[in-house]
Amino acid sequence: MTTATLPRDVARRDLVSTAVAALLLLAWDLSGLDLRVASFFGDASGFPLRDAWWTRGLLHEGGRSLAMLVLLLMVVDAVRPTLHRPPAGPTRARRWRWIGATLACLVIVPGIKRISPTSCPWDLSVFGGVAQHISHWRFGLADGGGGHCFPSGHAVAAFAFLSLHFLWREHQPALARRLLLAVLVAGTLFGFGQLARGAHFPSHTLWSAWLCWTTCVIWAAVLRWLDGRRP
Repeated sequence: MTTATLPRDVARRDLVSTAVAALLLLAWDLSGLDLRVASFFGDASGFPLRDAWWTRGLLHEGGRSLAMLVLLLMVVDAVRPTLHRPPAGPTRARRWRWIGATLACLVIVPGIKRISPTSCPWDLSVFGGVAQHISHWRFGLADGGGGHCFPSGHAVAAFAFLSLHFLWREHQPALARRLLLAVLVAGTLFGFGQLARGAHFPSHTLWSAWLCWTTCVIWAAVLRWLDGRRP
């Protein structure tokens, strides 16, 4: 099955899941639970786990290294001879296109983070910093801290590879589901590590996941459109 013949209900399901996830995330933002959850890991003296070996070394630095390894494996998989691939697998061109989606995620989310005025939890006065907690939806309003902390850039080290689910779901649905689960578990672990360190709120990680998912949904739609224009 090619992308051009992907059932319409799958594309519709992509859009519905994207919209529902956005509504749930907006509800989380309105709930004010970010501060409550972060308070389990930090107080006015800061975040004790900020430099712990498992938060900073294993989940933060290790997560970056793992992302680089997975991206390298994707590239190697795309350039190796097609002779060694199962006939039902994605073509070389298709693999390169979804590497492009991965790279897009790795650019888009950090790009938004770079211009965001939202500061990290460890910068807030309630956790020993100087910034005030302001919703990340209040665009252009500085909170008095360093900013550049929304959404989570580190979580993208996992969520950028949601592209693997989209790459394989047409050819090996069971494998695609396992890849989806693996990416979500890794992203959750990375997000939890950053939460425990005081580097990000839960919403920062959740919105990174949504942005990467939405990028892949749009990418898939563009590929369907391009395939539809081919003879």
